[in-house]
Amino acid sequence: MPCSSFRQGMITVMLCDLYTIAGGRWYHILMKLFCALVLLAASVPAAVNQQLKQVNTVYILGMSGGMDQYLANRLTNMGVFQVVTDPQKADAIITDRLGEPFEAKLKELYPPPAPPAPVKDAKDAKDDKDSKTAPADKKEKDDKDKTDTGGVTRVGSFNRGRGNIFIVDRKSKNVVWSTYDRPKDTTPGELSKTAERVVKRLKDDLSDKKQATN
Repeated sequence: MPCSSFRQGMITVMLCDLYTIAGGRWYHILMKLFCALVLLAASVPAAVNQQLKQVNTVYILGMSGGMDQYLANRLTNMGVFQVVTDPQKADAIITDRLGEPFEAKLKELYPPPAPPAPVKDAKDAKDDKDSKTAPADKKEKDDKDKTDTGGVTRVGSFNRGRGNIFIVDRKSKNVVWSTYDRPKDTTPGELSKTAERVVKRLKDDLSDKKQATN
């Protein structure tokens, strides 16, 4: 009959084998479960900005190399959006640049409504009359000072695109879609291919949006 130390050793070896087998089995099960979750997450379409659903017409700002022309052509041919030449009819603006120049362009296209004229009393009317009698040379000097101090907004860098394309909602001024695809050069063929890739990417995102809502 085996001694107690021998029996204890046999039990330890058997338990170690059982733990090894069970641990390996659970490891493979967990790995399969993890892979299934990854595939499931990849198959779920990415969330699309809700404001993009409301976009039907777009106005395209001028871009470097005439990219706006190629985008307009692809958007029309592929039936993604209706391109309009009147910014007042657009639901969104397509641009290749954001920042102060873009904001200035928006104010030019969509000027804010003029504030209502305040009601003037007798004292204000007298002050206005006095101000009209001020020397004209003072006004000319003020205009010159304003010009010298850079009163005019610089928009020279607005036309220098860097491969970014943004769709900006007209009402909220929010960016509802964007992508990056910089052309290798400015040849017509390369610009046309780049515009095709951009519009195809947009169309794919819109298709995912429609599948997610069904």
